[in-house]
Amino acid sequence: QVQLVESGGGLVQAGGSLRLSCAASGRTFSSYAMGWFRQAPGKEREFVAAVTKSGANTYYADSVKGRFTISRDNAKNSVYLQMNSLNSEDTAVYYCAANLYTVARTARNYDYWGQGTQVTVSS
Repeated sequence: QVQLVESGGGLVQAGGSLRLSCAASGRTFSSYAMGWFRQAPGKEREFVAAVTKSGANTYYADSVKGRFTISRDNAKNSVYLQMNSLNSEDTAVYYCAANLYTVARTARNYDYWGQGTQVTVSS
């Protein structure tokens, strides 16, 4: 079992930046590929970004490419999502997720989830 706790959400003006953090329990953090997903009311949970176990490779949804950056610090058991040039379409609850196997774009492939953190972008 892995416990994930997100933080860093809040209210930000359009064009601004926000940095989300996700802290994981245990000492086997490097055994998990990590991902960020988001969900707005009435919409499906969608893939945002993912990073491989070593942090060497990253993947992004087309909607956030060039604006968001995912990274990880295995020594701190943490994964981050730096969000720049935010707009109203980025408003959602953001979730951190861990995948025992490999990176994936589908939520059902992830084994553990955080509680989510709200990001609201004013237009």
